[in-house]
Amino acid sequence: MKTIAQIIAVFLALAAAQPALAAVAVGRPAPDFTLTDTHEHDHSLSQYLGKTVVLEWTNHECPYVRKHYDSGSMQMLQKEETEKGIVWLSIVSSAPGEQGHTAPEEANKIMGEEKTAETARLLDPSGDTGRLYGAKTTPHMFIINPEGLLVYAGAIDDRPSARMNTLQGARNHVRAALAEMAEGKPVSTPQTKPYGCSVKYAR
Repeated sequence: MKTIAQIIAVFLALAAAQPALAAVAVGRPAPDFTLTDTHEHDHSLSQYLGKTVVLEWTNHECPYVRKHYDSGSMQMLQKEETEKGIVWLSIVSSAPGEQGHTAPEEANKIMGEEKTAETARLLDPSGDTGRLYGAKTTPHMFIINPEGLLVYAGAIDDRPSARMNTLQGARNHVRAALAEMAEGKPVSTPQTKPYGCSVKYAR
């Protein structure tokens, strides 16, 4: 069993070995970032070394996101996993003036109305973190293991539709990957094609 200090040392060594502008790739160290949440607290990926982290790119006005929140399925998954000690960070990379952009107060109101259960909702109005990860759609999901390696990137499920009825019988890739990780198994489907609205980056 590796200590936290050993995990950090491995993470830093692997990160240093990467080219500075290397693309995010499954099986490689997830790049560190620092963003501020809706309560003005900073969160860095590196502070969560030793924990499994889920990154969820979101936009509350996107119909594809609405499918998962109006049905309650996203909140249910957030609650299930955070109760197990998993860190769930929802990230909003919509630029000011673009669909889905929110001030912290508005974001907190939306989260309260929707009864979300993420660890924190992080605001990325510059889009720097979204571009760093190559986030293309909302939702776009990433899972990082306790050693800091990216082990899943892609869609939330296998039904690329905004219709709520397509949730029935869908394979939720994130739930499946986290279950495999909990059993000590490798993620059997480490990458899928994301679907949804395009991330509304600054133009």
